[in-house]
Amino acid sequence: TETQPPVTNLSVSIENLCTVKWTWNPPEGASPNCSLWYFSHFGNKQDKKIAPETHRSKEVALNERICLQVGSQCSTNESDNPSILVEKCTSPPEGDPESAVTELQCVSHNLSYMKCTWLPGRNTSPDTNYTLSYWHSSLGKIHQCENISREGQHITCSFTLTKVNDSSSDPQSVQVMVKDNAGKIRPSFHIVPLTSRVQPDPPHIKRLFFQHGDLYVLGKNPQNFISTCLSYQVEVNNSQTETHYILSVEEPTCDSSEFEENLEGTICFRVPRVLRDTLNTVRMRVKTNKLCYEDDKLWSNWSPAMSIGKKTNPTLYITMLLIIPIIVAGAIIVLLLYLKRLKIIIFPPIPDPGKIFKEMFGDQNDDTLHWKKYDIYEKQIKEETDSVVLIENLKRTSQ
Repeated sequence: TETQPPVTNLSVSIENLCTVKWTWNPPEGASPNCSLWYFSHFGNKQDKKIAPETHRSKEVALNERICLQVGSQCSTNESDNPSILVEKCTSPPEGDPESAVTELQCVSHNLSYMKCTWLPGRNTSPDTNYTLSYWHSSLGKIHQCENISREGQHITCSFTLTKVNDSSSDPQSVQVMVKDNAGKIRPSFHIVPLTSRVQPDPPHIKRLFFQHGDLYVLGKNPQNFISTCLSYQVEVNNSQTETHYILSVEEPTCDSSEFEENLEGTICFRVPRVLRDTLNTVRMRVKTNKLCYEDDKLWSNWSPAMSIGKKTNPTLYITMLLIIPIIVAGAIIVLLLYLKRLKIIIFPPIPDPGKIFKEMFGDQNDDTLHWKKYDIYEKQIKEETDSVVLIENLKRTSQ
């Protein structure tokens, strides 16, 4: 095999936000007997390609430098030695890397709108005004997100996806760039495939009923999704047993052939071992699966709850709550009334010896007290008599 000259005029350009395009000219002095093919790959020999076109493009986040190497050869065999490889790289974004936003991520909500969140960079002023630009293949030009807001430390912005065209065979993706109005921070780029980071809306429960001893749940998928692309969870809460039961299924577990009614456009699930004579509350949620999407981690919110069965009559519980305190109060009153009698019966009183002796010798004590009072009276009479005699003697002596 004859080695061909290298390609010429290799150049690189940026289209839209994150589409990089390399173009080159055929080599000068190539053999006229050679049908030129071009061998190209990115750094570290990634994404090797052999094609006759003199251009190559790649959708890539431009947060780092991207390099493409291109050589010419005369066949489609990768083992053939191509010409000397020519390399061309993109320029890295301008600005301080510490000023770029961090944790930039976007989630597609029900394939209807996309919500992007990020954190400010380290070397960024707190009052920085951010702008988010986005583009996808169905847009004629780059658009800017209008409703930027703050949620705690995170900054968010949402924009519609209703114009995304799914007719193309190529996977659709959204290109996103975040920077500031003044151009002081380093731009951050992000590419979001529409087959990843998708969170569906909650499904809708249409009807619940029992049949053949099982609970059947009829629902409707969220808009923009089909059953084969979703995984399901059905939650049943029983009010009497306080059980919490979750049924995880990859696809509906019953079809319209089991029922007389038409279930076209309806998803159906059969939940076994559900008590029929009690109140059962049912909810549903969904997530995308790996059959249609790259990501299968984002569950939707739970659907509005729907109940079936008989609610336990609260009259009995209310009656018991009223009767029990009355019974307890009555028992306490009876115990208080008969407590003294019960105490006498259980613990009879012990006779008081002092009282017994007092009763035996009560008369003698009274006589003794009477004689003591008499002696005191006699003593007082005697003292008064002596005083009168002394006064009379003094009067006589003075005369």
